[in-house]
Amino acid sequence: MAEVDEAVSSKTFDANRSAAHVIADDAEALAVAHEVAARLAKGAAGRDAERRLPHEEIEWFSQSGLWAITVPKAYGGAGVSFVTLTEVIRIIAAADSSLGQLPQNHFGLVDVVALTGSEAQKQYFFAQVLGGKRFGNGFSEKGTKNVLDLKTSVTRDGDHYVVHGTKFYSTGALFADFVPVLGLDAERNGWLAYIPKGTPGLSVIDDWSGFGQRTTASGTVTLDHVRVPASHVLPAHRVTDFPTLNGPISQIIQAAIDAGIAQAALADTLTFVRARSRPWIDSGVERASDDPLTVREIGHLHIQLHAAEALLERAARVLDASAAKPETTEDDVARASVAVGEAKVLTTEVALLAGEKLFELAGTQSTLAEHNFDRHWRNARVHTLHDPVRWKYHLVGNYYLNGVKPVRHPWN
Repeated sequence: MAEVDEAVSSKTFDANRSAAHVIADDAEALAVAHEVAARLAKGAAGRDAERRLPHEEIEWFSQSGLWAITVPKAYGGAGVSFVTLTEVIRIIAAADSSLGQLPQNHFGLVDVVALTGSEAQKQYFFAQVLGGKRFGNGFSEKGTKNVLDLKTSVTRDGDHYVVHGTKFYSTGALFADFVPVLGLDAERNGWLAYIPKGTPGLSVIDDWSGFGQRTTASGTVTLDHVRVPASHVLPAHRVTDFPTLNGPISQIIQAAIDAGIAQAALADTLTFVRARSRPWIDSGVERASDDPLTVREIGHLHIQLHAAEALLERAARVLDASAAKPETTEDDVARASVAVGEAKVLTTEVALLAGEKLFELAGTQSTLAEHNFDRHWRNARVHTLHDPVRWKYHLVGNYYLNGVKPVRHPWN
């Protein structure tokens, strides 16, 4: 795996990019999502099989305007509902789940700007996003006690901050115009430095070797005393110090990706069973699609998927209701976290189930490498490891039984 030459790639990248389309409203966002998904789906299996990074495809995706749909209307964006955002992600993830995951952190980071940015920072960063610029991420680290035990430092130095450390699971950083990096100051407060691509000391390394979500480039970011203007640094700690929806927003996008994976796996199951699979000899039927036990399993999968989609939409509506209030309260955040947690349980389970059942119902032919159907289960298994769904059961039960509000952090 090669390290990216940031300075060269950023100059080439910007020179060839035109301004992105600006989407006007929710209806247009959904229409554009379907158009982009149809285009992305055509090469998805091949990109996964060859681990061919989607440099061209991500340009189509972001230039379509979909990466800017959460920019508030007051700043020229569509300011779409969470119902629409969730559906857009699900549509794209069903076409290619790696590309569906790439803007997940981007949308969370747009929300951080809205929640914690100064007026000048909002004007600047929202204009960048509307112009087609993408945020990657430098959040997580390997080898620490837990996901919140960060070693990366962010230190004030006059009109700049100095960022030093190493990140991993840096989804989208390889394709990003800004790599927002989370680090701690001396008081262990979290700060997000939105580091422009090409900044000296910033290196993005393509060393992601996960067996699923292969083309997310979720590898390493190193920061060797990177100097960042204070205008590019935001107080990330305020996102959880006060009641905000940032955590539930991050989580509902994750759930939408899993729902998309399940949809894709089920669609491939139906196509293969109808066209290629053979009925079992004891079934007494001529076609696999008439095998009563296969029909039963297909029905079960659809019920599970539709239940997951229903909870996903319900959770998005809870988010929309909370966002419409003049001020978000602790109770609002708790309700949103629980609603999203419920959806995430079902989207996780149906994504894994659909990926596994594909082979049982479609038969041995479906395991041939030429189909690459195993990507659905691999993608579901890897993506659903972002946080343990067993803790979602605990979160939901503890809220309803004991009235305990979920802890505020990006995984709730």
